[in-house]
Amino acid sequence: MPGSDDVAIKAFLEKHFSKLWLTLVYLFLYLPLFFMIVFSFNSTRQDARFTGLSMRWYQALTHDTKIVEGFWLSLKVATVTGLLSAVLATFAAFVLVRYRRFPGRTIFSGMVNAPLVMPEVVIGLSMLLLMVGAQNLFGWPQRGMLTIILGHTLLGMAYGMVVVQSRLLEMDRSIEEAAMNLGARPHQVFFLVTVPNIFQAILAAFLLSFTLSFDDVVIAEFLSGPGVNTLPQVIFGYARRGINPTIYAAATLLIVLVTTVVVAYSILVARQTRRREREIAAATRAELAALSPQ
Repeated sequence: MPGSDDVAIKAFLEKHFSKLWLTLVYLFLYLPLFFMIVFSFNSTRQDARFTGLSMRWYQALTHDTKIVEGFWLSLKVATVTGLLSAVLATFAAFVLVRYRRFPGRTIFSGMVNAPLVMPEVVIGLSMLLLMVGAQNLFGWPQRGMLTIILGHTLLGMAYGMVVVQSRLLEMDRSIEEAAMNLGARPHQVFFLVTVPNIFQAILAAFLLSFTLSFDDVVIAEFLSGPGVNTLPQVIFGYARRGINPTIYAAATLLIVLVTTVVVAYSILVARQTRRREREIAAATRAELAALSPQ
């Protein structure tokens, strides 16, 4: 017969197992990041023992020209990549959702979704061969910021399209049909009706592509040129030469930047959702008031 302690333990696990498992998963994922952030404030170069709080590695970070230049390059690349990916993802998703039958639709859908399941090494290598071939034929483009943007856009567009496509599938098409019945042309319906209704998804596609581009190192390694290195490339290069607390400081700032973008987007979406709910509730009350007998 099981004892009372065994019964209590079993009941506790049955009640709290999901929470315990989720806590362990989060600890496994984020505990290394926590220790890295803590050791970025370490007063010495030792990575096995915390000796005291200090900002010396953040001060050293401001004097490291490679990291500073890499940060600004990553910021430029990620911003342009996010914009291009969001625009291309919106058009690709609109075509696949609104036009169910056209020649080559299956091939087009497969090509757009291919980067989602393809290793980044394969994407980087194929893009490198394409850029080298184009450079040999036309003398353009030179490997550098532009080629990195093109490679990151290929990846970011695929992820952004999934976000925009899911929003288009949920959107009520009667709004577009009403606009066309009122005389709006197709391009007017797209820019004045469709885009405002899926703007949150477009913004999410931009932020997702921005984050993927800012964090990427594999594709950038293949497509960067001499003297052109993004921040993840610089961090990766430093890490291969040995432990340097300056890397911890740079990675911490990178985490803070990405977290800030995600939190800002979440707050924006929450506010817009609450505003939409209030508008729907107000419209419902007005409709009920108009239908109620005087």
